[in-house]
Amino acid sequence: MTTEGNGQPGQGVRGEMQQDRFVAGQDLTRWKSPVGRALATGVQWITNLLGPYAALVITLGIGLVVAIALAAAFGEVYESVVEADGVAGLDHPALNAAKSIRSPALDTITTAYTNVGGTVGMPILAVGIMLLLALRRKSWTPVILMLAAGLGSLLMTVLGKPLFGRTRPDLSDAIPPYEHSPSFPSGHSLNAIVIAGIVAYLVILRVKTLRGRVTTIAIATVFSLTMGLSRVYLGHHWLTDVLAAWALGVAWLALVITAHRLYLTVRTSHHKEVAS
Repeated sequence: MTTEGNGQPGQGVRGEMQQDRFVAGQDLTRWKSPVGRALATGVQWITNLLGPYAALVITLGIGLVVAIALAAAFGEVYESVVEADGVAGLDHPALNAAKSIRSPALDTITTAYTNVGGTVGMPILAVGIMLLLALRRKSWTPVILMLAAGLGSLLMTVLGKPLFGRTRPDLSDAIPPYEHSPSFPSGHSLNAIVIAGIVAYLVILRVKTLRGRVTTIAIATVFSLTMGLSRVYLGHHWLTDVLAAWALGVAWLALVITAHRLYLTVRTSHHKEVAS
């Protein structure tokens, strides 16, 4: 797969600089805050040493460490709130409300839907979309961003569950097939919002109409929300597990998107230097 494109508009690095740089009239390579400008300078230095893709990977790696630290800190705060019966006061009413609307047909539909966000369905869906975007754009950037996004959410799930060891709702309140791993955070919810979010971001970069952007955001939002709520409906997670996963997912998405903006910044700067 070429990194420079084959001369066709929208493909390779040229396509990234021409089409991915502006969203709704906003230049993603312009940093208004001192922190943003400092980050751009640091990534520029790494790029000069190792190249733009290496800089992107390193930036994502540093962001992942930050995300895991945030997840640990968030978990501590979450645990304190749960012990004080604060946010946890939402859990039993939410589960009771879900049980009140259950039916055999809805149980079957919801179980099939939640399997899309499981350990088999979500990777297949994500890899298919990733390859489609990479081949259409003739660029490694969608591969790097989607792998980083997925790896980050997976690590936060894998590390978070044994770290806090929260018990799931009783099996008597759940719909089979039952799950026995710790409840916090909800892996389905976290993975759904991260994967849907990064796909929506990559699509929005190339969609130039307001209707297209709004539609893309709406589809990603509905998918993320319904995937999380399906876990509560099935009695596989508490509502606060889902809310925590959504918060962690949004934080990680913000870091991944920031890394991509830094990548675009150094690519654009390098192109201007070569052109001059």
